[in-house]
Amino acid sequence: MKILVTGGCGFIGSAVVRHLIARSDDVVVNVDKMTYAASEDALESALRDPRHIHVRADIADAEAMAQVLATHRPDAVMHLAAESHVDRSIDGPAAFIQTNIVGTYVLLEAVRAYWTGLGPAERTAFRFHHISTDEVFGALEHGDPPFTETTPYDPRSPYSASKAASDHLVRAWLHTYGLPTLVSNTTNNYGPWQFPEKLIPLVTLNALEGKDLPVYGDGSNMRDWLFVDDHAEGLVRVVRHGQPGGTYAIGARQPRTNLQVVTSICRLLDARVPDPAGPRERLIRFVKDRPGHDFRYEIDPSAAETALGWVAAHDFDAGLAATIDWYLAHRAWWEAIRSGRYDGQRLGTAA
Repeated sequence: MKILVTGGCGFIGSAVVRHLIARSDDVVVNVDKMTYAASEDALESALRDPRHIHVRADIADAEAMAQVLATHRPDAVMHLAAESHVDRSIDGPAAFIQTNIVGTYVLLEAVRAYWTGLGPAERTAFRFHHISTDEVFGALEHGDPPFTETTPYDPRSPYSASKAASDHLVRAWLHTYGLPTLVSNTTNNYGPWQFPEKLIPLVTLNALEGKDLPVYGDGSNMRDWLFVDDHAEGLVRVVRHGQPGGTYAIGARQPRTNLQVVTSICRLLDARVPDPAGPRERLIRFVKDRPGHDFRYEIDPSAAETALGWVAAHDFDAGLAATIDWYLAHRAWWEAIRSGRYDGQRLGTAA
């Protein structure tokens, strides 16, 4: 196959590109605008592989998208390009509306025009896979069953509202125009190459540097955690084996409170790089909760596991330890970010 991946230099997108190049003979056309959170380094050896083609372009640029499709003629599109940080969406929602809603619309229209021009067999085989989030479903309370493919939408933040809108657009293009689309929703991802504004890398790096570890509220907000390489494998299963019109809830059954995550990071670092000043849990600071902070997200991946023949390989403890080791081994990458493009004191701990 030739697969067009949008946002392929982002955290999850780069994991998808690495997976495709390492484990298949597919050609990958990587379309990325290269915003603040994108990194070519995250592509690792895929960056230099002749089966990887990097196109720097904005999904909201209709002319550029039409040109990419006409030039490279993909068999499938995996749409991961998105603004994704909830705190940033609260501070400045306009970028989320532009990329997540307008960008998805522009991409859908470009893909529809391209798909319409394909031969009958190619049209039937074509897939447009839209990668979304469990945050579109709103928030769970104690005792509520986890989200599934049929959970009603109830987004609470500008970020989740923009992703919900894009999900609806993708499904509308299926029902109205017949474009063979699929949607997957996932929970919080973690692992190597995650930009240092998200919970796990932010806490890890602040703790290494002896800085405060800000935790929203009392730290009881709960998230379900999925190792990014497991997610990449699941996404590739969706684009290869998913049925048009299908929804796939991808998760790992690994819920933790934010405070549990922060304390686990402190203890893993203390065991690897002891701090002469004492255990790093001393750095935890509880701060004012953010507006509209959802209490709990959790996915039941049973239906997706059955449909795709896929199960997440990493449990949270093993995945977190591997992630901590990766950041310890890649200090030059994150130090350059924190000293330049990124303000390491930004509060982003409650994902």
